[in-house]
Amino acid sequence: MLLKRLFPVIGFAALAIAVQLGAGALGKEFYLTQLTMAIYYAIVVMGLCLLMGFAGQVSLGHGAFFAIGGYTSAVLTTSDFSRFQDSLWAAALKRIHVLIPKADLYGGQVLTTTPWAAFVAAMLLTFLIACLIGYPALRLKGHYLAMATLGFCLIVNKIVLGTAWLGAADGISGVPEWNLAGGLVISGRSAVRVQNYYAACALALFLLILLANLVHSRVGRALQAIHDRETAAGAIGINTARYKLNAFVLSALLAAAAGVFLTHYTAGIGPSEASALKSVRYVALAAAGGMSNPWGAALVSTAINFLSLRGWFGTYDNAVFGAVLILIISIAPQGPLKPLGLWIRRLLSGARSAAGGEHAAS
Repeated sequence: MLLKRLFPVIGFAALAIAVQLGAGALGKEFYLTQLTMAIYYAIVVMGLCLLMGFAGQVSLGHGAFFAIGGYTSAVLTTSDFSRFQDSLWAAALKRIHVLIPKADLYGGQVLTTTPWAAFVAAMLLTFLIACLIGYPALRLKGHYLAMATLGFCLIVNKIVLGTAWLGAADGISGVPEWNLAGGLVISGRSAVRVQNYYAACALALFLLILLANLVHSRVGRALQAIHDRETAAGAIGINTARYKLNAFVLSALLAAAAGVFLTHYTAGIGPSEASALKSVRYVALAAAGGMSNPWGAALVSTAINFLSLRGWFGTYDNAVFGAVLILIISIAPQGPLKPLGLWIRRLLSGARSAAGGEHAAS
């Protein structure tokens, strides 16, 4: 049982290392830039797997949560709070290093928020909004819930498009690097490209392990019961509303965290991140990877988003994206990892049987 739980972790780590070494050997290390971005997008899909595959709820609003995280961090880390520096609250925030002085592009000094403080603010704001949206919305079922979350996504998209201090249609640029710890910096600079690739892989792996432990716990069993038969789950004492709300909030927080990391990595964010098409894309990728299989969803999402970001499909990106999803869902409706695992087990079983036959014959 332990080996079965460890196999995806070891496989993920081995694949990440092999991809980086292969890209370096082929002189294609620049591929890691788009691959890092694709991994951050995959984190949103992983959160949707928890919500859709286990809680049985369909959300078309996770693009909005991604944008809320990214825009919150972008606004706080690019705004100048110098005009408030004499106030008591600004002085208190400077003492605890939430606000720090920094040189601007013209040699002057501005007072801005540290990326760590902006990240915490983004998580708190997302938590509050997810609770406010999730509590009434999760009382809906089926396509009604999907329509409600889609409406929320459209509202956020229109807000960022029409608000000047959010950059309107141009978005926000000039977002600073994020110094995590020990010299690890979230940045799109080529000098730290490999470092950032492994940082994204480590974050995704940590979250995959967290989700795997969650779905195999009492909480995961309760969510599975709600997914299968919500009325029956309520009859045996499961607080269905609380569990569904918790799953919705957790998946929203994962989306917002991915938005913060990608915003600092690319040094900016635009209103397209909150578009309805992005939210639909996340749902489609979760379905293609296997809604109850975060590992498969992460793999499929990373691969397809990488190809799109590299521009391999050109102007036919959406058409090819749809065709690939239809193909995957038609051939492997539970995701590509499950049939692959069955094929590997049959191969190993056949090899053991052949080895046993040769041994008996000798």
